[in-house]
Amino acid sequence: MLKIFCGTSSYMAPEIVRKLEYNGFKADVWALGVVLYVMLTGRFPFVGKTEKELFARIKAGQFLPPVQMNFDAKRLIQRMLSVEPAKRPTALEIMRDPWLAGAGTSSSRVPANNLC
Repeated sequence: MLKIFCGTSSYMAPEIVRKLEYNGFKADVWALGVVLYVMLTGRFPFVGKTEKELFARIKAGQFLPPVQMNFDAKRLIQRMLSVEPAKRPTALEIMRDPWLAGAGTSSSRVPANNLC
């Protein structure tokens, strides 16, 4: 378990924001979920006018994926951005996820105008 409070605010997992001990691998899965969301939508899942507001939204874990986002991609990101670290997938589970397993199929492609 780690105790270091560091990182870029928008990518911090709720347990880091709360300044709790945390599992670095689970916190990294959260950050990867943020990266994936940004890559697919061009915006962050959690935003705030101040860092305090941003942290409150991260701790609540509530975000709205775009309606047009692929169902499997949405499901994977929702799992990765679970407020409860134990509910986040492992790296292996992410790699085996149906959305990634279907990479390259027409149903998994994201429209170019959705990319940043």
